[in-house]
Amino acid sequence: MTLRPFALSEADVAVVDGVLRLSRDHRDKIEVPLVALRDRCRCPACRHPSGQRLLDPATLPTDLETTDIRIDADTIRMTWMPERHESSYAISDLITPPLSRRESTLWDAGAEAQLPVSRYSTIISNDTTGRGALLRWLQGVQQMGCGLLHDVSTVDGEVTRVAELFGHVRETNYGRWFDVRSLVDPSNLANTSLGLAAHTDNPYRDPVPTMQLLHCLESTAMGGENMVVDGWRVANVVRELKPAGFDLLVRHGVTFRYRDGTTDLSAHEPLIMLDGDGIVSGVRFNPRSMQDPLMPPAELAAWYEAYLLFARLVADPRFQIRFRLDPGDLFIVDNRRVLHGRTAYEATSGARHLQGCYADIDGLHSTISMLQQQESS
Repeated sequence: MTLRPFALSEADVAVVDGVLRLSRDHRDKIEVPLVALRDRCRCPACRHPSGQRLLDPATLPTDLETTDIRIDADTIRMTWMPERHESSYAISDLITPPLSRRESTLWDAGAEAQLPVSRYSTIISNDTTGRGALLRWLQGVQQMGCGLLHDVSTVDGEVTRVAELFGHVRETNYGRWFDVRSLVDPSNLANTSLGLAAHTDNPYRDPVPTMQLLHCLESTAMGGENMVVDGWRVANVVRELKPAGFDLLVRHGVTFRYRDGTTDLSAHEPLIMLDGDGIVSGVRFNPRSMQDPLMPPAELAAWYEAYLLFARLVADPRFQIRFRLDPGDLFIVDNRRVLHGRTAYEATSGARHLQGCYADIDGLHSTISMLQQQESS
């Protein structure tokens, strides 16, 4: 954000009710509570060269005051009492920038053409073109919550090397990576040829993996078309159509559980999560592992009404982007947001073999930030 100079004189500065007020000609006002200003001190005693705070907030006096306020060009200097601590601040740093949010685009089936798609050979190239292609693909994944990658080498574990382009593999009881194919006696329905309704993965974990990658190694069986659904978009439709039921989906947790011969995992969380601004920030939807919801009968009926609406919208083709994975294709989803599933396939008509792994979205955000810095330098 470009700021024009904010030149001041001492006459433009006042402390009123524990708030420092700066104004130029009765306009361009800046107001900062004294306690927040003291916490921002960047002197060597309060801030490490790394940028991390050294100041312990528990040591701040409750009767904090400032004296001897001085203006020097675009810098304001003051003495804190009773500490007698000297601080200085660039006035431009005191201007509150507009709040920013990571950009997300809610979508439905009509957004198929916007799905971020790239080629593995392009994004792994360690040159300006390759880094730019990786940045654009990751930005698309961040915005839509999913993406496709073509021509990924069909060797065991290659899915983890894709994950390591932006972060670290989240190893689970399924291993560093896992196979998805039809088994004779599976403990997970993913390892059958049955269709799987769109769902989020591992809702029985705390915390849930935030990114999932699935890589196709073999695909000769008839059927097995994949689908993705924007859970945030569906949640907002439920909020619009059944606001009271939506509130119950947010307020009441349900238990998700997975058990096999070596593992017993469970988590109790709501189906829909909101951030501090009341915006949908997460969904957990997996009827296969959801246990019976427990709540007062009057609320349970309304909860089910909203839950079934959510399920019907997820199953509605109007909200689904569908695609068939060929060997070498890989798709990635933000597992807090995008539900994924597949149609049934005929196991006797051929083979279908996918490998998957989990990662976390903070790595994706970090990689995007670092690539943007490299691009702008």
